Amino acid sequence: QEELVESGGGLVQAGGSLRLSCAASGRTFGGSAMGWFRQAPGKEREFVAVITWSGTRTYVDSVLGRFTISRDNAKNTVYLQMTSLRPEDTAVYFCAANRQGTLTSFKGDYGYWGQGTQVTVSS
Repeated sequence: QEELVESGGGLVQAGGSLRLSCAASGRTFGGSAMGWFRQAPGKEREFVAVITWSGTRTYVDSVLGRFTISRDNAKNTVYLQMTSLRPEDTAVYFCAANRQGTLTSFKGDYGYWGQGTQVTVSS
């Protein structure tokens, strides 16, 4: 069964750092572009970052310079290193896989999703 499992969320003070991980099954991960999305209470799920199989990346403007997406293809794992965290970064963070492998921020292009991990940033 194909699945994505996130980990690494938690409570951190503003200015702090967290690293999220997403472990994927081989069939889901191989060749896929992997994205991170987040959803705050009462808001739509929004794009955060994406990385293709070859390592091309893009980010939403609000996290540029603070977040870094990376992947280890040998471990079927994608990461989101988050630094200089702000209270407005508080959300449930979801990992997602796009089997077409395209660099896209559109959540409809992602066919596989994890269960999410909570990130809470206190002021």
